[in-house]
Amino acid sequence: MIVVATEDFEVYHGVVNELRERGAGFTTQELDDPLPPDARLLIVGPDDDVREAALAGAERDVAVVRADPAAPRAAVEEALAVMRGAEGRTVVGIDPGERPGIAVLSGDLVVAAFQVPATDAAEVVRRELEEAVDPVVRIGDGARLVGARIVDDLAADVPVELVDETGTTPYVGTGARGMGDVLAAVNIALLPGERVEGREIEPTDGEIQVIKSRSRERSEDNRTITESLARRVARGELSLDEALDEHRRE
Repeated sequence: MIVVATEDFEVYHGVVNELRERGAGFTTQELDDPLPPDARLLIVGPDDDVREAALAGAERDVAVVRADPAAPRAAVEEALAVMRGAEGRTVVGIDPGERPGIAVLSGDLVVAAFQVPATDAAEVVRRELEEAVDPVVRIGDGARLVGARIVDDLAADVPVELVDETGTTPYVGTGARGMGDVLAAVNIALLPGERVEGREIEPTDGEIQVIKSRSRERSEDNRTITESLARRVARGELSLDEALDEHRRE
């Protein structure tokens, strides 16, 4: 049982909300009240005075986690890791694409999931790993151009592994559409990959044609960018909108 006992209202509010979102079993009490017999972990604020009397009554040693009011999620993740009996390495799985699926795992437990535009993926990952110790990012080897840009954006900040994503996309039944990329990201996170510092990709003729077609669809005047501009988009040097603006100026 997790017990939350603190005189810090911000800690109490933040931690309780995080625990409820995770569906974790917990109880709350006054800081000086003796813990219930089944208590295994106590979450308190950074300045709360935990007296021995409060720890009395529990049937086993009680772990204490101090929560920063600005980072209640980190405290809850630490608490859940302790309750599982191991710290659990933080691993981020990414299924690359125009809207990559992103899954954050602590050990084998999924603690967060996202699906965001590709341009936002690296920032989301960096934010989720701010408090993590020895994290790793695992990204699928599909959607080569988008994946390469994400690798390049992250490799200087965190270890990145490239994973063979064959077979990682599950069958998604009725009512769960839209979850496939996120579930694939979970599977990717669970597979070891090859460490990479970056990923240089030369776009194929087919990929260039796709980008040119998208430029025509995106522009209001049915404009198609040149092959050289399309290659710069493929390499991440320009966004599609920037390429269209440059084409208009030519």
